[in-house]
Amino acid sequence: MVSKSGPQSVDISGPGARLPAGGQIRRLTLVGARGAVGRSRTAVREALRDWQWLPGETEEQQAAAEDVLLVACELVTNACLHAGGASEIVLHCTAERLRIEVGDSEPTLPAPRLPHLASRPGGHGLHIVARLTTDWGSAPRPGGKTVWAEFATP
Repeated sequence: MVSKSGPQSVDISGPGARLPAGGQIRRLTLVGARGAVGRSRTAVREALRDWQWLPGETEEQQAAAEDVLLVACELVTNACLHAGGASEIVLHCTAERLRIEVGDSEPTLPAPRLPHLASRPGGHGLHIVARLTTDWGSAPRPGGKTVWAEFATP
């Protein structure tokens, strides 16, 4: 959903609510938005705060939240650089996991650059995503694809 004032963030089950069995979903539409990475980072940070991931009570919780922010920004950046821009970012949080999905209009599925050479500039993003998440992948969808990443709840 895009309004004349820009993209909107929707919280399906309300901020600050404890996680029900089905979890909570946040969706930020990014079509035509300027500053998609910054907007996404702000939306993810707000969701993490509402879902009690931030401020982290322990170092583990704080580190997990920072990893989520990094991966979300990386997925949106990749969509902007390689797929003509992100169309949306969706967060789904349950008591067991957090899933980030970034949609775009490019049908080509991403693949990590191989061989991965740490000394070569660029091409590290999906390697970082793979290292920080419990799982990640991509799937075609009508009009493009979705790239997703999952984290275990700390």
